[in-house]
Amino acid sequence: MYAIVNISGKQFKVTMSQKLYVPLLETEVGGKVEFDDVKLFSDDSGVVVGTPSVDAMKVTATVLEHMKDDKVIVFKKKRRKGFRKLNGHRQQFTRIEIDSIEK
Repeated sequence: MYAIVNISGKQFKVTMSQKLYVPLLETEVGGKVEFDDVKLFSDDSGVVVGTPSVDAMKVTATVLEHMKDDKVIVFKKKRRKGFRKLNGHRQQFTRIEIDSIEK
């Protein structure tokens, strides 16, 4: 059994008790979060495709932790001009565990 869910504008294929990293969610660690924008649902009986979403479906997850990704270095240079610029960025993520996929 799996579902394709829209979480913060990105689509994820999720299964039961799966742990995954999603863009930062405004939920406390240990809190429950529900996603009701299910695009596709599949189990033993067949596949249900939403138009654009499957009605009365929701995915429940638990927030495990908030964290940052590795640093990405952004370096700009124009040769022979003496122009150099260095920036860095760390993307923030939330680690969740899928508890249930319900109809």
